[in-house]
Amino acid sequence: MGENLTSENTAREVRDIVDAVYRADSRRVLATLIRLLGDFDLAEEAVHDAFTTALENWSRDGVPANPRAWLISAGRFKAIDRLRRRTRFDASVADLAKEVDTKAAAPEFFDDPSIEDDRLRLIFTCCHPALPPDSQLALTLREVCGLTTEEIARAFLTSAPTIAKRIVRAKAKIRDAHIPYEVPSRPDLPDRLDSVLHVIYLVFTEGYSASSGESLTRSDISGEAIRLGRLLVELLPDPEAIGLLGLMLLHDSRRAARTASDGELVLLEDQDRSLWNRELIGEGSALVQRAFSSGRIGAYTLQAAIAAQHAEAKNTATTDWNEIVGLYDVLMHASPSPIVELNRAVAVAMRDGPEAGLVFIDAIFERGDLQDYHLAHSARADLYRRLGRTTEARSSYRRALSLARQEPVRRFLERRLRDLAKSE
Repeated sequence: MGENLTSENTAREVRDIVDAVYRADSRRVLATLIRLLGDFDLAEEAVHDAFTTALENWSRDGVPANPRAWLISAGRFKAIDRLRRRTRFDASVADLAKEVDTKAAAPEFFDDPSIEDDRLRLIFTCCHPALPPDSQLALTLREVCGLTTEEIARAFLTSAPTIAKRIVRAKAKIRDAHIPYEVPSRPDLPDRLDSVLHVIYLVFTEGYSASSGESLTRSDISGEAIRLGRLLVELLPDPEAIGLLGLMLLHDSRRAARTASDGELVLLEDQDRSLWNRELIGEGSALVQRAFSSGRIGAYTLQAAIAAQHAEAKNTATTDWNEIVGLYDVLMHASPSPIVELNRAVAVAMRDGPEAGLVFIDAIFERGDLQDYHLAHSARADLYRRLGRTTEARSSYRRALSLARQEPVRRFLERRLRDLAKSE
């Protein structure tokens, strides 16, 4: 009985180790297998096979010194076995089986620090301009970040079958158009950079402010975006790549202060700034200065400069709102959008008072923009509240609540409505 208990404990320990390796390294394993196998679906099957085999073998033989290299090697051999079995029924895959079998896959290959990160190759493939923008994002979130189709669907505010179709079509396009799995050559990099930056930004946004669910943030997703941003800056120190990395670090520095101990939302003006990560603020601010020194200033760098202004202020009252409004003015010229206009209106309200900001928000709604954006209605409600216009504030908060999908945000809006009722 003692032996059985020991065996059960060992199996449980190995399962915990495999689960931890899966969380930490499964996307890296997948990215490398996609390069070695040249096929998304085959690589995904190989990852599944490799981790299943790990559960069996590691319990018997012990955990290898380099689990990721072991999994890549195991996945590659499992894929070769699959292809060989298929050749019995389909001669067309015989050449693919032979090609995969002859590719170099020595363990030391996986540890070579000079080899470019395979996930960076993968993101350039997923963001190839031959793919529609919505497919680029869906494929990146699925393959690079490991989100499920259901999670991506919530981020897109659409259905899981729709996302699944986009991903299937994107993979077929990559296969049929022979899109290479590689980082573009340096002369081609700048033209390809915009779509990659946009996807990284959207991945970070989903992690920093999850589109729905119980948690306000998903640090695993935003952390992956930051890691990809670092790799991109190392590969191509373009000013906008530097600016985007700075923006992500500055926003991420406030993560610990954005929710209370009970998980409730804490607005920027109410956050305990002693909880802000000063190391990330220092690195992010330095990146903003580095991007500005290039003389080529884009939208991400401008947003990062705005975030730096918040990071450097001791509190809301000492924030340089005039500088922030000025930066938004430049951003509106460089990259106009209703959301940028909304953020500028909030900054104007902080500088000149709620009535001044409300004029700009009303203008956005009168054009028909942001009607289904809960943050726009919430911002409008807050300005009404500050002006003492309770009826209009309540109406706007209710509209925001009807649109919000994130539980901490919904609870915050419900609390605002209760506070308004008490004040009457």
